[in-house]
Amino acid sequence: MNAAIPELPPILTFPMNFVPAMLNSTILVTVLNKLLVDALQDGELDFLSKKILLIKIQDAGLEFQLTKVGDRLIVCDHRSPDISIEGKLYDFLLLITRHEDPDTLFFNRRLRLSGSTELGLYLKNFLDSLEPEEYLGSFLKHLEKIVQLFEHRRKFV
Repeated sequence: MNAAIPELPPILTFPMNFVPAMLNSTILVTVLNKLLVDALQDGELDFLSKKILLIKIQDAGLEFQLTKVGDRLIVCDHRSPDISIEGKLYDFLLLITRHEDPDTLFFNRRLRLSGSTELGLYLKNFLDSLEPEEYLGSFLKHLEKIVQLFEHRRKFV
């Protein structure tokens, strides 16, 4: 089996070039606000208040900048990020579905954090605490299928 990390096929990333970055960011923030409503209300993401998080999905060519205001995440693209997390879509999916734990992904440099060490620790601890069944519900099954597609493609690349 090839050990290469699967990437999103270019044919799937091409259409993303035509979607305005602000629209992508707005969609992501809307989804995150729905999925993480309890964590936001409980103050688990307060470390992002007045701080900018950059999420960069390399193989998809996507970048999202967000911050927390009140009990919501909002799009923020006017400042340099205080913290960034970047990697390939496959690795983010592994993180979200818990096929890999955050420590393994960060230790193996498949997901990279840069910027404020303090914010990085808060973000990593927050990611460690998430249970996919709680915040994804039935959507987890769909993400699991996408991971399986990546795994299947990985065998033939």
